[in-house]
Amino acid sequence: MLRPATDSDRDQVLSWRNHPAVRAVSLTTHEIQPAEHAAWWASHGGDVLIYEEDGVPAGVVIFNGSTWSFYLDVEGLGRRLLPAWMRLEQEAVEYAFGTLGLETLGGETLEENKQVLALHRRFGFRETRRYERLVDGVPKTVVWTERAK
Repeated sequence: MLRPATDSDRDQVLSWRNHPAVRAVSLTTHEIQPAEHAAWWASHGGDVLIYEEDGVPAGVVIFNGSTWSFYLDVEGLGRRLLPAWMRLEQEAVEYAFGTLGLETLGGETLEENKQVLALHRRFGFRETRRYERLVDGVPKTVVWTERAK
């Protein structure tokens, strides 16, 4: 289930963002400090949704126009990570095309994040372009994937 994030979710989302496994495949790889996260949270307030697995917060989905991204509670989900990941992606796609009324949905994934790229393909996303982007000062290849309603 996706629900709007509240300020009480802020610190938990920071711990998910800062998990080494999440940072390793993110567009922000440095450890995010509380003040930086608070500024990000304030600027993304209405765009953040919390994904709940069996009633427990387990991930976050961020929509910015027709662009999306997500993180999961890698440590908390353990062996339930892959099924949760699939449910999160299904719910995010339904939310984008249903609740938000989007016609297309796209996002950036690092080229080396093969698992997420495979999951996106499974949900009908297709690669439309690749480009270089500095990720904490290091050039990385980013794959843009998108799908239509």
